[in-house]
Parts: sequence; C-alpha cells; structure tokens
Amino acid sequence: MKKVTFFYVRGCPYCRQAREVRKELIGENPAYAEIPFEEIDEGKERALADQYDYYYTPAMFLGKEKLYEAHPGESRQECRENMRKVLEQAYLA
Repeated sequence: MKKVTFFYVRGCPYCRQAREVRKELIGENPAYAEIPFEEIDEGKERALADQYDYYYTPAMFLGKEKLYEAHPGESRQECRENMRKVLEQAYLA
C-alpha cells in the first residue's frame, strides 16, 4: 500500500467532490480507509506543487506517477470512477 499525494485548491468544487466520493468509496470498501492520503494545498505549498506535472485539481499521485487529474466539467460519475482507480492502485501497491 502506498501513500496518495492529493493536490487541491481551497474552494475548488472538483476537489470537494473528490473528497465526498472518496468517503463514499470507503463506506463501500472500508479497507480503502487504510490508504494514507497526504492532502496538499497548492496555494500554500507552491514550490512542492511545482515539482509535480499537473494543471487541474484535484490531482493525485503515487510517488511522481499521476493517477488522476480532474478536468473542467467532470461529472460525479467520472470522478467516482477515477477515485476508485486511485484507491485500487494505492491499495495494491
């Protein structure tokens, strides 16, 4: 199991949606709660955020490997599928 690095922006509706979906998925599979998540506010940690390759938030990484980056207009279903993939990959890593 590996730590997920989660970059977010305060007030971002897609970041809020990703957190909500993560809670839902943990409710469906409690083992996902064991996955360490490091949430990084890119506004406060700009130098760290600049070391990663992404444009939109939320963006999630295992190490430097990008697993998920939201896009404008992303639906809740897309977010759910992407978050499920992130959790599965992190859990199995």
